[in-house]
Amino acid sequence: MTPLSLTVLVPAHNEEHGLPATLTSIKAQSTPPEKIIVIDDGSIDRTGEIAASYGVTVLRPPHNLGSKAKAQNHALPHCDTDLVLAVDADTVLAPDYIERMKPVFDNPDVDVAAGNVQTRFARTPCERGRSTEYLFGFHWHRPIQQLADSPMVCSGCCSMFRRTALTAFGGFPERTIVEDMDFTWSRQIEGRKAVYVADAMAWAADPETLTYLRKQVWRWMAGFMQNVRLHLPSLLSRKPMLATWIIVALLEIVLAPLWWITPLILTFATDEPVARTLAWWVGGELLLTVPILTYAARRRRLPLGRVLFNLPFIYLNKAVNLYYAWKALLVELIMVPLRLSRGLLVYEKGR
Repeated sequence: MTPLSLTVLVPAHNEEHGLPATLTSIKAQSTPPEKIIVIDDGSIDRTGEIAASYGVTVLRPPHNLGSKAKAQNHALPHCDTDLVLAVDADTVLAPDYIERMKPVFDNPDVDVAAGNVQTRFARTPCERGRSTEYLFGFHWHRPIQQLADSPMVCSGCCSMFRRTALTAFGGFPERTIVEDMDFTWSRQIEGRKAVYVADAMAWAADPETLTYLRKQVWRWMAGFMQNVRLHLPSLLSRKPMLATWIIVALLEIVLAPLWWITPLILTFATDEPVARTLAWWVGGELLLTVPILTYAARRRRLPLGRVLFNLPFIYLNKAVNLYYAWKALLVELIMVPLRLSRGLLVYEKGR
């Protein structure tokens, strides 16, 4: 069998600081790509100059295109390989990332796949909270979804695509603010496969501050709800297991405030001291998270003490997630259908 050829696309807007590590990791792959294209999307820093110094192809649109999907679509006509790997300009790939990803496309039914994403840095409270989220999500939710052949999303920071499927679809979808989830759901509706590759590692640079965390989470949550509005009816009939994960996620959003105030409810309902009911709540939280984080730390060969030290910071992220999840639900699932809002249309970087 002839090995599948690959082009790597790196959309970049003012990424002079993060781009070198990204390109270095791509150039160091044990299975190198045939072509690397950096889309210098309206940068006003040295992004294009740095990209050129690595000997890659640099494309410069005449103006800033306004979203990652549009930048990637600008480069898609320049791709003639079997596969396309989209990598964010602040994401670093493990040296064997491509080597581990390519074999899943030997199955002709697979159209999109992505690996295990972890945080590059855990310095600030936001980064520490995100590191805990990723360890939990990529070692609990994603493996279960993959076992059920129904991944919720192939992460856009390091997704690999079958080029013919991507071009036949019209390129990276621009109709929602999160192109990775849109394509993942769309292909599964059509009976095609999306795959999570647990041992293909990538490290993403996440928001360092609350300002950027809010921007990123708002985009993610609004995009999720846009895809719910667009795809859920079709998923219910054509991919019911994926629809189940989505409905569970919606229920978690709706019921989360109730869980957060459970100590107060129990205090008033049982006349128990708030300290005792809070202790039960914290115990329940630890029971649900610590075993999975312990397993994830062992898989990733991370010091367990450091992983558990970061655990409290997840509640900052959870509060931000919940606020914007409810905002997205109200805006995208209620106000947009009622023509009271146009929803989120402008792509804002999360860092």
